[in-house]
Amino acid sequence: MKLSNYVSGRWTEGRGTGTALHDPVLGTEIARASTDGVDFAAALGHARGTGGPGLRALGYAERAALLTRIADVLSANRAAYFEIALVNSGSPESDASIDIDGAIFTLKYYARAGAALGGARYLKDGELVRLAKDEAFQSLHISQPLRGAAILINAFNFPAWGLWEKAAPALLSGVPVFAKPATATAWLTQRMVEDVVKAGVLPEGALSIVCGSAGDLLDHVTGADVVSFTGSAETALRIRGHAAVLRHSTRVNVEADSLNAALLGPEAKPGTPEFDLLVREVVREMTVKAGQKCTAIRRILVPAAQRSAVEEAIRAKLAKTVVGNPRNKDVRMGPLVSKAQQQAAAEGIAALKREASVVYDGGPDFKPLDADAAIAAFVPSTLLGCSDAPGARAVHDIEVFGPVATVVPYASAEQAFAIARLGQGSLVASVFSADAQFLAQAAVELAESHGRVLAVNAAIGSMHTGHGNVMPQCLHGGPGRAGGGEELGGLRALAFYHRRSAIQGPLDCLNTVAAQAVELRY
Repeated sequence: MKLSNYVSGRWTEGRGTGTALHDPVLGTEIARASTDGVDFAAALGHARGTGGPGLRALGYAERAALLTRIADVLSANRAAYFEIALVNSGSPESDASIDIDGAIFTLKYYARAGAALGGARYLKDGELVRLAKDEAFQSLHISQPLRGAAILINAFNFPAWGLWEKAAPALLSGVPVFAKPATATAWLTQRMVEDVVKAGVLPEGALSIVCGSAGDLLDHVTGADVVSFTGSAETALRIRGHAAVLRHSTRVNVEADSLNAALLGPEAKPGTPEFDLLVREVVREMTVKAGQKCTAIRRILVPAAQRSAVEEAIRAKLAKTVVGNPRNKDVRMGPLVSKAQQQAAAEGIAALKREASVVYDGGPDFKPLDADAAIAAFVPSTLLGCSDAPGARAVHDIEVFGPVATVVPYASAEQAFAIARLGQGSLVASVFSADAQFLAQAAVELAESHGRVLAVNAAIGSMHTGHGNVMPQCLHGGPGRAGGGEELGGLRALAFYHRRSAIQGPLDCLNTVAAQAVELRY
């Protein structure tokens, strides 16, 4: 099977043999992907010239209704998506649900939020501002949908949610989507787009997809386009430095590497709810999707006096986690998505071991259930301990994209915050403490260097959405090495797909302009 590309309003198969996609458990080839022969200039031109006008002819509420229809199509085909996730990503049902159901939930959220914007076609930003003594001359800021395409380049770990969490605000804004999923797990993304196209939900040109190499895609970007990228910092650097991106000042959003931290409060001891909540969250973040989440916990900051207790509690839970072929219902953690990712994880673990000791790594007899370890892409849960956090380098610099985390002791609250910041900018930090003052202090101290901070005590222990769970109502992104970007955050996400402009003129003109706009309410 070769995955077809949908560009310029038609399905086209790339030339040549393409790149193989594999089952990460069985090692068998399941599909091939190729973009050889795709005319990227024409494809982007079709999206801008046909898809854009078709979307902009609708108001926000009408475009929100399109998102509801997309969610309905995906819900109707949900069972097929779970099977693809099992075969292509090695995902147990619970892991696949995070991706697939998360995508559907996000679409429905933006459909509801967009419906409240009514029939307006552009946004009003603030009130009129007088520019002269006479009120006749004033100014008004408005934001209009960009007239280019939203080029969405995504990572391999969330082939469903990764597309729709970006596409939902883009389509709601009136900007056509041009999707380029990571090749290794592109089958699920491609199948979802195929189902939406077959259902005739969107105007022609509003949704395109290519599966395989990006080729010369970026050579054809303009100042009206946006590029939203999720992946490695190395690739992000190439995108930002691309000649066409620089020449046209193309807007780029990046979500990249992240050394996310979980912090246990100074007062938390074994037997307290907050201690147990941290242990549970760490184990969940290490094992869900085999740790292949950009938001997963990589560093566990604990009071020095509690280091041994924390390590033992996490080790005990990891030892009970069944790792193996997700076709077996007893399995709770599957493989990494490919042998290449397995090799990268092994190299990263080896680097971390040079300054951290092994607490748990499955032991010399580790064997995945119902799978051949020589063929499959498994990495056992690996918990490390670092004694010299301030002096460490790799622990704060190397993100192993797998089930790997390091316990890091701290001597004081101030040192804990400083250690967290050694991650050089992260997507999320979580804090577990019964001390309300410490929770508040930690939230403020960590907010500057983290895109999101989750503060947890016993009162919300059973209801919080989780360290690694990205909710569409809240910002997703982070400073520094995390990419410096912002996604989601409710209707704040629409700003990336709009261009703001100041209109100066007579009062009656501005009132007419304002009457046709809608102001966002966050």
